[in-house]
Amino acid sequence: MSTAFSVACPHCVRAVPVEYADRLIYDLICRHCGGAFCLFVRRQKFEVLFELGTEALLAGYAREAVSSFAAALERCFEFYVWAFALEQAASRGLSLEEAQAALEATWKLADRQSERQLGMLALAYLLREGRPPDFLKPQVLGSEFRNAVIHRGALPRREEVENYAAQVFEVIDRLLRELGPATLQVQLLDELEFSRHFAGLPTGNRHSGGDPGAPWPVPGADAWPLSRVCWDGGAGNLEPGTFAGPTRRGAGQIARPGSGAGGQVGFSGPTQPGPHPGRGVPDSSERLWQRQAAGAD
Repeated sequence: MSTAFSVACPHCVRAVPVEYADRLIYDLICRHCGGAFCLFVRRQKFEVLFELGTEALLAGYAREAVSSFAAALERCFEFYVWAFALEQAASRGLSLEEAQAALEATWKLADRQSERQLGMLALAYLLREGRPPDFLKPQVLGSEFRNAVIHRGALPRREEVENYAAQVFEVIDRLLRELGPATLQVQLLDELEFSRHFAGLPTGNRHSGGDPGAPWPVPGADAWPLSRVCWDGGAGNLEPGTFAGPTRRGAGQIARPGSGAGGQVGFSGPTQPGPHPGRGVPDSSERLWQRQAAGAD
């Protein structure tokens, strides 16, 4: 089971392995040419967790797969709450920074309590969609199966895990489709964080030793321009609101949509948003936020 992915070095185009960590931004040194680059992973945590669950299942680690699928569902619930709250803040004319600060302070009250987070999701869904969240029923979420595996040490069969993965995927896919363009609200924060991080890095670097663990050098006469790379995991062109993670197809077959070659796109500065929320970089996170707040197209 792999917990890493590969990206092409923007300097020498050779593959550079990257281990998943609890962040979206990676400052990397190519082990082949020593070139420095900053990697921005355009994937939400629930997407990464669902894919890790799929890889665990395919590798024969059924219990570990259940844990990853369950975590993916919880993080998608968090994503929905954030998208809804930011959407509401934009309609009231708050700046992106103000909305982010208020939401972060509020989320800390429920950050370590899943029941509180579930309550926040239920209320957010009711206020946004105008109907109760029927998907929160235990039989829809597969709660009994999840609890038996995670808390009571049950050893699940592969078929059971595949069915559970399908249930989780259906809920995630439904939430993202109902959010539609509102998914862009959370991804704007990711883009803004990357812009701030990149702006604070040196303008040029070259590392001579090729040691990924070595500190970044001070730019010198032979410094290469620091490159920035965005990676979306090979999701391809998806419709707004669709899930870029694995899905279940046929009887017991897990497949990744758009998992062919590619998955890496260059970042050359501000551009208009692409066809999928977050697949392109907004011309300016703050200006786009202001346009949305004003109800402009």
